[in-house]
Amino acid sequence: MAEREYVYPPVIRAMQGAFRMLDLKVEVRGADRIPRSGGAVLASNHISYLDFIFAGAAALPSKRRVRFMAKKEVFDNRISGPLMRGMRHIPVDREAGLSSYRQALDYLKSGEVVGVFGEATISRSFMIKDLKNGAVRMAQAADVPLIPVVLWGTQRMWTKGRPRRLWQRHLPITVLIGEPMHPKKGQNSAELTAELHNRLSALLEEAQSSYPDKPSGPEDTWWLPAHLGGTAPTPEEAAAMDARGKESDKTAE
Repeated sequence: MAEREYVYPPVIRAMQGAFRMLDLKVEVRGADRIPRSGGAVLASNHISYLDFIFAGAAALPSKRRVRFMAKKEVFDNRISGPLMRGMRHIPVDREAGLSSYRQALDYLKSGEVVGVFGEATISRSFMIKDLKNGAVRMAQAADVPLIPVVLWGTQRMWTKGRPRRLWQRHLPITVLIGEPMHPKKGQNSAELTAELHNRLSALLEEAQSSYPDKPSGPEDTWWLPAHLGGTAPTPEEAAAMDARGKESDKTAE
């Protein structure tokens, strides 16, 4: 018998209430591609600290709850930690990643949906960064579908290097779910990860081109990528910024 959940359902209701209060224009396309039963890996792009909320919303039409893999520090926080544990999300300790990988596999094999942000960190350029191969390897090992998910608009609420703007009203948020991939054991995980990157990039281009909002003026172009005329860093500039951030973290240790 499935374990009864006391935390996830009220969190979902609170989230839906916030969407209504703010009149967020959340458009989910392709929700029927998320299976109503059985394990699956959702592989999402990462442009905001709130992405797990909206990637999770992609599964609601299929009546599924997503167990996200998130860095251990989120679980250590006295406020977010109890919620994350109560929703049975998966802590990732980058010094000991095997434990979280095994937990994710156990979830998948028991019929859960596991959410993965394959870029590992937020993309400052708002384009798809290089992907880790963990999502592909988990789907292969558990023999479950791998489903690409792209979010757009979430960066306008709260992203790296920008102030929080959580209470904006009428903001459009686009959630696109792509055709599932079906990785099999023995297939080249690097090639499959490259294919996942291509699919996410194509979905992102679709989300960006169909997004119903435009910057309100020259100072509001920060949330657009450079190739679309925005002032976000280019992927190369963003990579250099990330590298400097890692060096700073090492110096502080």
